[in-house]
Amino acid sequence: GGGTGFIGSQLIKSLNLEGITCTCISRMPGPNRISWNDLERYGLPDNTSAVINVAGQNVLDPKQRWSPGFKQNIRNSRVKTTKALADCIQNTKATVFATISGVAYYEPNGTVYTEESKCEPYDFLSRLSHDWEEAARLPKESNIRQVTIRSGVVLGRNGGMIKQIYLPFFLGLGGPIGSGNQYMPWIHITDLVCMFIFALKNNNVHGILNGVAPQLITNKEFTKVFAAAIKRPAVIPLPSFFLEILFNKERAKIMLEGQKVIPKRVTELGFQYQYPDIEKA
Repeated sequence: GGGTGFIGSQLIKSLNLEGITCTCISRMPGPNRISWNDLERYGLPDNTSAVINVAGQNVLDPKQRWSPGFKQNIRNSRVKTTKALADCIQNTKATVFATISGVAYYEPNGTVYTEESKCEPYDFLSRLSHDWEEAARLPKESNIRQVTIRSGVVLGRNGGMIKQIYLPFFLGLGGPIGSGNQYMPWIHITDLVCMFIFALKNNNVHGILNGVAPQLITNKEFTKVFAAAIKRPAVIPLPSFFLEILFNKERAKIMLEGQKVIPKRVTELGFQYQYPDIEKA
């Protein structure tokens, strides 16, 4: 699920390069695709060996007002799709079910979070992360290996955050967001894709993985590195109140608050990052 989005399209490309055939579940028709309606009606293909879900509508879409309807779409695109796949996978010979979630699971405060950290839901986005992960849960008697990657901000040239901020930075209008002191758990798209493939290939990988780079950075530090990379100044801060007006206070928190998240289990399992620090990304 989610194979036509920023993460999913890169993941399919990498899996195809390894000789793995992928079927994408999508609202858009096309070759090697099935619709969500067909999934509910007929289930997954008989030869399914692994299922990955990275579906989810963009929360920070500036064209979308933060309305009850949009919030429901955000929820359905994550929770409903994951639950549909969790129900269908049990009727296949698949051996692994890998899903994505978000670092919004963790409350922004001074705590350094690892995969073992437990948090209670405290707002819409943290409740969404909890429900998203719950939707992926398979029955205890299931023999299917489960992996959930709690992703940070995904950085990559062709999508995600970089695509959204490139133009203002290119025009010299970029700068820190709010105070700039908030932590920004991040991961390069290449590493996130490789983490999913690592999870598929290694039978000892299961449970929660923090899909973040090992380097902790603040928004101010990211801004400085990004501006230097595209040879532009970054002196105009984006005030908190402006983001709260543009996105709504609840949604603006994604950019104005951040968590200190480290990939403890990921590194213990032996995963090798291609972009462990922001200067390389």
